[in-house]
Amino acid sequence: MHWQTARFRIDLAQPRVMGIVNVTPDSFSDGGRYQGASAALRHCEQLVAQGADILDLGAESTRPGTPPVPLDEELERLLPVLREAVGLGVPVSVDTYKPEVMRRALDLGADIVNDIWALRQPGALDAVARHPSCGVCLMHMHGEPQTMHRAPMEGDAVPQVQAFLAERAGKLAAAGIGRERVVLDPGIGFGKTVAQNFALLARQHELLGGGHAWLAGWSRKSSLGQVTGLPVQERLVPSVAAALLSVERGARIVRVHDVRETVAALKVLAATASAEQDKTGKNTP
Repeated sequence: MHWQTARFRIDLAQPRVMGIVNVTPDSFSDGGRYQGASAALRHCEQLVAQGADILDLGAESTRPGTPPVPLDEELERLLPVLREAVGLGVPVSVDTYKPEVMRRALDLGADIVNDIWALRQPGALDAVARHPSCGVCLMHMHGEPQTMHRAPMEGDAVPQVQAFLAERAGKLAAAGIGRERVVLDPGIGFGKTVAQNFALLARQHELLGGGHAWLAGWSRKSSLGQVTGLPVQERLVPSVAAALLSVERGARIVRVHDVRETVAALKVLAATASAEQDKTGKNTP
């Protein structure tokens, strides 16, 4: 399986690590640390050195209750970092739901559009469809960032997420966007209860299928804090554990803050899988 993006065809035979770069003053986990272009670019370089396969740049926080950022402000934060990040030798994703940001980012060389609204904003689908080969990540979100924490979804989340993402993937297919360009994300924490988030992890195998790769974004999420009692700054271990569980259940990309630690853990997982194959003789010539 591969993920076709604007400049790269990413081999997903092994799981890939997407490193988070928040160019915002108010991210729930690291708001303000990488707000300036120079600090954000240094962080990009650090994540690549630590083994990030993909960089995901976001210039608007989507934590619950956060007000929208004006278009001009988002572009002012994002574009100076993006101009330099596309020269680091790895695919660059832009986390945005605004069509104009998508167009400007793709024109500057971004490889992937990562949209929490799954291209439901007016003009977003057209912005991606007009590009010949950019990758896209469609995420499930119940409600919207300003209110989703007050009115989470009800019932069994698994079939609802599955149906929504299948419908959105179908819209992209109808617009001529090839399946290998599209990755799906269940949207952990976006309008879901703690129990629903863990149901999506426990039953992730039910969501796979349709030929799309799966992305999991558990890093430092509040559900991990709820079950461990740890504040956001101390959620490294549960974040890595959730990433490994996601990969074991079929995710091909994990979106994380702690790249070095996640890469190391995935190497242990890969070595274990290799040893199991050797035991069964599958790797024996």
